[in-house]
Amino acid sequence: MPFIDTAALNEKEVIPGYHGRTIHTGTMTFMYWTVEAGAVMPMHSHLQEQIAHVLKGTFELTVEDETQTIEPGKVAVIPPYVMHGGKAITHCELLDVFYPEREDYKF
Repeated sequence: MPFIDTAALNEKEVIPGYHGRTIHTGTMTFMYWTVEAGAVMPMHSHLQEQIAHVLKGTFELTVEDETQTIEPGKVAVIPPYVMHGGKAITHCELLDVFYPEREDYKF
């Protein structure tokens, strides 16, 4: 399956305000988020390395003790087991890439 229409993927509300569609490659997980303005992702950590990319909108992201407002064109690299969380300032579309795969996002 080399070509995937992301709009055709099943969507699930993972936490309030965060609606996700996933692609799993066998080694990585791609999570396409649609996030409601004001929705909060609580501080958390996981074993996966994460690349967080804002495709549309404005998102406030905290990684350890540093908080930045990120918009399209800005990417955050989050190492494994590092605490992070954030809040959608506006309606957002985000892409998170995880390595290795997120088993908890297989739905």
